[in-house]
Amino acid sequence: MSAPGRPLPAITMDNEFFWTSGADGVLRLQNCRDCSALIHPPQPICRYCRGTNMGVAEVSGRATLAGFTVNHRFSLPGLPAPYVVAQVAIDEDPRVRLTTNIIECDADQLELGQQVEVVFESIEDVWLPLFRPVAQGAAGSASKPLPADEIAPEDFAQHVRPMVSADKFEDKSAITGIGASRLGRRLMAAPLALTVEACQAAIADAGLTFDDIDGLSTYPSLDVAGMGEGGVTALEGALGLRPTWINGGMDTFGPGGSVIAAMMAVATGLARHVLCFRTVWESTFSELLKAGKASPPGGRRTNSWQIPFGATSAAHTLALNAQRHFHRYGTTRETLGWIALNQRANAALNPTAIYRDPMTMDDYLSARMITTPFGLYDCDVPCDGAVAVIVSAVDAARDLAKPPVLVEAVGTQIIERTDWDQSTLTHEPQVLGQAAHLWSRTTLRPADVDVAELYDGFSFNCLSWIEALGFCGIGEAKSFLDGGANIARDGVLPLNTHGGQLSHGRTHGMGLIHEAVTQLRGEAGARQVSGARVAVTSSGGLTPSGVMLLRADS
Repeated sequence: MSAPGRPLPAITMDNEFFWTSGADGVLRLQNCRDCSALIHPPQPICRYCRGTNMGVAEVSGRATLAGFTVNHRFSLPGLPAPYVVAQVAIDEDPRVRLTTNIIECDADQLELGQQVEVVFESIEDVWLPLFRPVAQGAAGSASKPLPADEIAPEDFAQHVRPMVSADKFEDKSAITGIGASRLGRRLMAAPLALTVEACQAAIADAGLTFDDIDGLSTYPSLDVAGMGEGGVTALEGALGLRPTWINGGMDTFGPGGSVIAAMMAVATGLARHVLCFRTVWESTFSELLKAGKASPPGGRRTNSWQIPFGATSAAHTLALNAQRHFHRYGTTRETLGWIALNQRANAALNPTAIYRDPMTMDDYLSARMITTPFGLYDCDVPCDGAVAVIVSAVDAARDLAKPPVLVEAVGTQIIERTDWDQSTLTHEPQVLGQAAHLWSRTTLRPADVDVAELYDGFSFNCLSWIEALGFCGIGEAKSFLDGGANIARDGVLPLNTHGGQLSHGRTHGMGLIHEAVTQLRGEAGARQVSGARVAVTSSGGLTPSGVMLLRADS
């Protein structure tokens, strides 16, 4: 049996014209016949004029190099590392960016704005549109400006919808219990067992019993590739809770969106005590894969527009945004390094953190490269563990075991495109809009925040949230983060005080909520921020995200 080859796109009625257009050497994209816009990925309707008179247009195959990353860590059959993952903006309509590979060049010689041209690679029934630099001196080889953002990063607040009602749903619920399971690398424990551990701890923390729980909420409600235990179905089957309301799935307000959804259920009277949970067991799953005791999900064919080009990780997409942020604002790897060093210093005071050893800037900069500009310590730590949070009706919260933590405001509005490679150029997608929405729902301002627990699946996620939430200006993270003093526990913005996902472990946003509640209760021990009364905690990005402003009960 022959070895499997490079991942290939699944050919469908909607995309066949694109993946087979290279048969005659011509790049084709969907277009709107009413307004002439190019549309990618293909859709049945134009996002610009909402017309449905859709067609297919031949384009020149010329484009501007709008972003690239050199992948060093991940190899695929037929695509060994290192290779270049790129986004190119099509000449005829630069709003369209294709994820692709840059070939026939020295990666060290690539520059943003460089002109590239399509060259097709035929594999089975697919013609992959790859790109190569236009020869210097050839017509059209001069560099061009990068495509403009659809909305400038500074302007997202102008697109936030006003509150529908002064009666805020946030005021009707509170966080009353938190719990966590064992956390570690390769625990070799069943994921449902970890979920139950965390849920038991949260219920005990709130002074409730399982019989009090009438709602269940989770993200992402999967049991594949170490991503969960099977969601609501698995937990209810184990515990027999008979919930009145349930929630699960990835199309929500980020990994911590289960908590925001639970708040809405409580506010509408569908539930009184909602148990929210999130479990990961990626370390154990990886070990089982190596031992041949687990199978990777999916197959060789994919519906992704990125995976056929080796963009298999969120790291690849986010690296492109980071590179453009570097290019536009002068950000450096050292800028990201201060985030990683801060997280490690905080983790040293947290006995549950996975990585607690001291780290220097030299350690950070000399670590192996994953995908430029991200090195090993820019990436969060895959682990096994579960976190649970209980959301209760506010009128019941003050009668429970611990002081409630109140929710001042949430930010959830999607303003930019959700397609990873068509979205915001210089910041993590799905951050700027949600952050602007948060501040429209409260009179508090960034200066009122005592502690920030901000999503750091990668260091650049965290930087994007810092700028988006207004803790410094757009493009000013380099100066704000320099030296690390501003984000230290005694700084102006104590950041990811438990070690963050970069050192504590990848708990997909729920660990950040757990730590925010711990800080507002004053229960963080050696890492406690003195006088913490207001906390902001975010989760997600790339996928739709969410952010919450929490406060201690006065």
